[in-house]
Amino acid sequence: MRQNRYRVTVEQLTDSHGIPSDRKPLQFEAGNHDDIISVVTWLRSRGDFSSQDDAAAFAVGLKLLAGAILANKENPLLSSFLPHLYQFVKDLKAGSKTDQ
Repeated sequence: MRQNRYRVTVEQLTDSHGIPSDRKPLQFEAGNHDDIISVVTWLRSRGDFSSQDDAAAFAVGLKLLAGAILANKENPLLSSFLPHLYQFVKDLKAGSKTDQ
């Protein structure tokens, strides 16, 4: 299956006490069949989240989680989650409760 490739960087700005962090950023590559940037744009436009950053974090997290589960679906722990993931994505695509 063809995939879009992404480089994901997580940089800790501060610790839980607000102290600036000097930790090295975490960086890795991941593939996904969806255009994650378009998914973020779509989810931000829906207004389901209290901030644009929350919408982006949710969309990126969901797409990375789903991609990792699908890539490792032979793992019994992950495969048991697949039906719930499929249903959740179906519900998400159907629209939010605020749309109805």
